[in-house]
Amino acid sequence: MKAFLSNILLAFTWVAVTGLFEPINFIIGFALAYVILWMIQRSTAPSNYFSKVYQVLSFSLFFGRELVKANLRVAHDIVTPYHHMRPGVVDIPLDVQTDEEITLLANLITLTPGTLSLDVSTDRKVLYIHAMYIDHVEEFRRSIKEGLERRVMEVLR
Repeated sequence: MKAFLSNILLAFTWVAVTGLFEPINFIIGFALAYVILWMIQRSTAPSNYFSKVYQVLSFSLFFGRELVKANLRVAHDIVTPYHHMRPGVVDIPLDVQTDEEITLLANLITLTPGTLSLDVSTDRKVLYIHAMYIDHVEEFRRSIKEGLERRVMEVLR
């Protein structure tokens, strides 16, 4: 957390020194500060901030790709004269444990077209999902567990 706050402070310093109070200039300052902090990390206390930034960027790219694929699948089904839907409700056993992890996973599933998080069991061990396209139940479970859930745990832990 200390490295992140230092990064923001250096980015604001960059904006103040350059005199350009624009969002793109802040982003440039943030990127420059990130590189500087990464280079001096060896001489200061090591931080997991740099690996977390990589994980968040990797997760964002993964979710963006999944979002595009799901949108294309739903759009294709709408445009074609025959529907390829095989809807159903699937129970997904959860490895995520905290409220934040469960909420993030459920919301990301709901944001993806064709899927909707319905409920979490009272013991918080199972998430119930409605999906429009379930060709194989076990394959669908595995895609959620090895895809979104694993990456949510990597980012939040």
